[in-house]
Amino acid sequence: MQFGSDNQTGASQKVLDYIARSNDEHTHGYGDDQWTQDARDKINDVFETDASVYFVATGTAANSLALASLVKPWETILCHHQAHIFIDESTAPEFFSGGARQIPVTQKSGKVHASHIENYFSQAGSDTPHNVIPKALSIAQANESGLVYSPNELKALSEVAHQHDLKLHVDGARFANAVAASRVTPAELSWKAGVDVLCLGATKCGCLAAEAVIFFDQALAKDFEHRRKRSGHLLSKGRLFAAQFLGWLDDDHWLELARHANQHALELAQQLGQLDKVRLAWPAQANEVLAIMPTAMVKTLQDASAEFYPWYEQALPPREQLGQDETLIRLVTSFKSNMDEVRRFIDIANNS
Repeated sequence: MQFGSDNQTGASQKVLDYIARSNDEHTHGYGDDQWTQDARDKINDVFETDASVYFVATGTAANSLALASLVKPWETILCHHQAHIFIDESTAPEFFSGGARQIPVTQKSGKVHASHIENYFSQAGSDTPHNVIPKALSIAQANESGLVYSPNELKALSEVAHQHDLKLHVDGARFANAVAASRVTPAELSWKAGVDVLCLGATKCGCLAAEAVIFFDQALAKDFEHRRKRSGHLLSKGRLFAAQFLGWLDDDHWLELARHANQHALELAQQLGQLDKVRLAWPAQANEVLAIMPTAMVKTLQDASAEFYPWYEQALPPREQLGQDETLIRLVTSFKSNMDEVRRFIDIANNS
């Protein structure tokens, strides 16, 4: 019963086959090869645009280097109070940007809304050397609560962000799951809605280590090649990144993998929602399920070798509180999840 995280799953066979094919070739290094060019072209084709695309090994590197391209050291990044860049990346965005901090603009809200940005600026100090200067807004898609921003929500955020001279960055570690859940095109869920930079993550959805930083506003990518090299993320055998993306994107394989994960999360959520002592903290919209259950049930499931994590109490919705003997947990499904482990998990929970 593996529901710890989708980054605990290996790569799909199709992605591995592409890696093996690239491994048999001799190419120039550092991304100066046909594999890398083909992968860039494929990403632009999938997103129906002409963007600047760069490959790195980790989501932290992708987010941090992208954000460092948007802000100066004395500027700031507005974000969700549960943002991965804020609580799970060990101040890497500050390190790579030379000091730009993140400022959460939400409390108890599942998503960042345009009103949060307006509220922030209504209370912000004047633009002087004494005050912080926001220059970027960062959101995750799908986000920290397992929720998906619609194109209309993205448009509202990008409009208010751009009105305040902020660039919109999207942490897309689970972007594939968001696209599969939304049933809209990648373009409609990104640049057509006003996104300036997307960090497209493939590692959590069928690749070994593959992240793409996509600058829809190409002017923002001016110094990115130097940032990537200086950070140690310019891979000598760059075709290994490209091969993963080519296999992942081929014939919509990435969406097939994401749909599989999403379907299992939905089934898990529906079954959990029918148990008397369990309630969902948020609707399951992609491949994450946040649920509140008795602490004794949590222990029984863990003793039965179920893999999942107790989650941050700050992730609870407004007006939701944990009882004295309750725990909030996060369950994450992957492209390798199966209904047998879902049913076993539910059976153990139901009988605990």
